[in-house]
Amino acid sequence: MTALPALGNDDDDETNFIIPDHGYTVDYYRSYGEPVMQVSITGDPEFSRGETADLKVKIANRGVIDGFQRLNVNQKRINDSMEETIALEEMKEEKECTTAKDIEATLQSGTKYVGVESTTSVQSVEELETGHTSTLSYTIKIDGDTPAGDYELLLPVTYEYQANVRTVTADVINLGLTDVDYTREYKTKTEILRIPVSIKSEPKFEVTDVSGSLVQGESKVIEVTYKNTRESVAKDSLARIIVMSPLSTEKSIVRLGDVGPGEEKTARFEILADQEAIVKNYGINSEIKYVDEEGETSFSENMKVNVPLEATEKKFSTTGIAIVLIILIALYQIGNAHRKRNQNNENASGDENE
Repeated sequence: MTALPALGNDDDDETNFIIPDHGYTVDYYRSYGEPVMQVSITGDPEFSRGETADLKVKIANRGVIDGFQRLNVNQKRINDSMEETIALEEMKEEKECTTAKDIEATLQSGTKYVGVESTTSVQSVEELETGHTSTLSYTIKIDGDTPAGDYELLLPVTYEYQANVRTVTADVINLGLTDVDYTREYKTKTEILRIPVSIKSEPKFEVTDVSGSLVQGESKVIEVTYKNTRESVAKDSLARIIVMSPLSTEKSIVRLGDVGPGEEKTARFEILADQEAIVKNYGINSEIKYVDEEGETSFSENMKVNVPLEATEKKFSTTGIAIVLIILIALYQIGNAHRKRNQNNENASGDENE
């Protein structure tokens, strides 16, 4: 800690730049006390995964003066009663020892799961007297894969405070200084404050398996398996798919019920593909609606269900087969009639030759 001298008068107007040394000052009292910083979060300290939050931090100065010590100092040419009055005035000035000045508070994360926005990481307060508070604002980002539990943010706070006040003697006039009553020594101090935060326990779903495929012009059943990869139960869960043309479904929501930590549930969706649908893999959006442990309705992140669509098999229809049979029968009858006509002609020729 570095002691920084400064001038002061009754109005605390520090306008002079020549600092009298100890030969021009006396020290009647020594105070015992300094600022004590405390910090707390304003509002709910619990956050959700993936959340970007405006973190309001209340910083408070709880410094107290433990006492004063009267030093054995006497000025010449001043009677005792006058000097004691001067000494008591210095003691009043010593009471500012618990005031923090030029405060700079830099928020830091103690974990890789919580990030601090750099543009808001440094906040400052000009002055904070003991018993007073000030609110600082920071922006934090919670990683989407953060495990539930308790975490800690660090807040190094650097400030200056008055370490000592000395009374200027009449000899200071030899330095050309006027209206100067005191010199003040300041020290710089850094405290590392700790801010506890917690990450809410909540389910997280992922698609672990998809079975089945779609066919042009047909309705097929697709089975989708969802897994709760987190530490809390998802109650009354409903799985939902969102399909768009050339796909369609009459029932897009399937009930899964309660899904515990690490548990898997399978939903069956019947999906119709248009006859002209392009043969390719289709990514169908899916989500799960559930009730969390606090009784609040929540939704999972969007999940992709990848399903292949196959071409329809080339088959003759019943109508086509009937038409072919009719044509074959007609050709047979025509051919049969032609043969009979030829036979009749041959028989007629034979009779004439006889």
